[in-house]
Amino acid sequence: MFIGIDVGSTAIKLGLVDTEGKLISYFNSPYSTKTISDEYVEQDPNDWIKLILKGLSEFKKNNPRCQLSALSMCSQVNTHIFVDERGEVLLPAIFWQDTRAKVEAKEIDSKISNKQKNSWWGTPMPIDASHVISRMLWVKKNKPDVWAKTKYVMLPKDYCIFKLSGEVVSDPLSNIGLVDNDLKYIDELLSLVSGAATKLPPLKKMTDQVGVIKKDLPFNETKIINGTMDAWIGILGSGGFKNKKNIYLSGTSEILGINSKEVIPTPGIIIFPEDEGIKLHAGPTQSGGASKLWFCNLFNLTPVEMNQLVTNENFNDVAPIFLPHLQGERAPLWDPNLKGIFYGMNSKTNKGSLARSVYEGVTFSAKFILESLEKSANCINEEINCGGGGFQADIWNQIRANILNKKINRLSIKDPGILGAVGIAGYGSGTFSNIDEAFNKMTNFDKFYEPDQTMKNYYSDLFGIFKNITESNIKISEKFSKFLR
Repeated sequence: MFIGIDVGSTAIKLGLVDTEGKLISYFNSPYSTKTISDEYVEQDPNDWIKLILKGLSEFKKNNPRCQLSALSMCSQVNTHIFVDERGEVLLPAIFWQDTRAKVEAKEIDSKISNKQKNSWWGTPMPIDASHVISRMLWVKKNKPDVWAKTKYVMLPKDYCIFKLSGEVVSDPLSNIGLVDNDLKYIDELLSLVSGAATKLPPLKKMTDQVGVIKKDLPFNETKIINGTMDAWIGILGSGGFKNKKNIYLSGTSEILGINSKEVIPTPGIIIFPEDEGIKLHAGPTQSGGASKLWFCNLFNLTPVEMNQLVTNENFNDVAPIFLPHLQGERAPLWDPNLKGIFYGMNSKTNKGSLARSVYEGVTFSAKFILESLEKSANCINEEINCGGGGFQADIWNQIRANILNKKINRLSIKDPGILGAVGIAGYGSGTFSNIDEAFNKMTNFDKFYEPDQTMKNYYSDLFGIFKNITESNIKISEKFSKFLR
């Protein structure tokens, strides 16, 4: 048995999984995110570790004969925790949607040429407000007392490993944008913020054993395998270990990726350093499932009720076009100032048509990324492997198949992060001899959705309009943002 842990954006998820990929026990518990303002978004790191320990205790109690080989985890990234020399939290965790450091990001990005970026990463990836170097500069400027006390700036996975084992460690892929193609920290980049280089955890491979669970905790002495970021590991668990496979994950944000050693530098796309023979091209949105949650909260609906509204929609009528830029946008635009839009409302627009437009708009934003990914990886496929909580609604999955014009293969295990972490645990602990063996055994699909070809031209035309409105939004949003300060 193995345990995979996913420190997600809205919940802690744990899975006890066997070597065939069968989920034996599951734990899922949400925690709060505090939106202090339009720019400040925070979490309490202690919520993560409390729930992990609760999940481990339940697994131990309910599976007393379980022989656990190893544990690994993944987590949200671009969420940062500033801790002192004892590992105590100095600030609430700065969440990945937080844009307080956008001025600092612009300042740092202006000092780096595209030539440097291409030499470091193989693509002109921007320094945005969620980049750790931007957050470091913000804290140094605005919280000098905290900066002086900071021993490490940690990611959620690394903070939780520290609390479970007492070991301080990170991995290269979780530090995308901070490491080069040799999987090493970029000294030239770190030098732009004095003192930054001394406040980062040492790096080890994602498949390395980095410690064992402390003696006073459930499953004590169990091996902990390092793991990595949720997007990379979730794409891996969804079949991304295979060359030139399209992968689409849906959670709080939408994340798409393709594993390809071919690289055509394409603005807006992240290219990860090659690791375990996998070179991942990827792009995350800012608000995927977050848009659905926002809509449900706005109209006091459950997700099931929203699904039913969309199912009852007449698709012969055109719904408004929704731009899901509720907190700016990441790939492929990387603009923190963008605002959300419903375009095309009239006197007949109702709650159902707005709900449908949310599903369509989030999928249009995913298609926007996919077009850039296909160019970056020089790869176009007719199907796409999909996983995550956002793929549990049949009506949304069919809309996605129609807009993307691709067959959708849905992952059997709801949480690809858990499956990815379990595969890494299996390989890192020596149960499997390589990545392919681990995931060939564990990656399975349970549902398939074929695109409706009668909708192809309809959605192709609407997508063109979506891109036109986005171009206008880019021009307007920065001016409008000044009124919100």
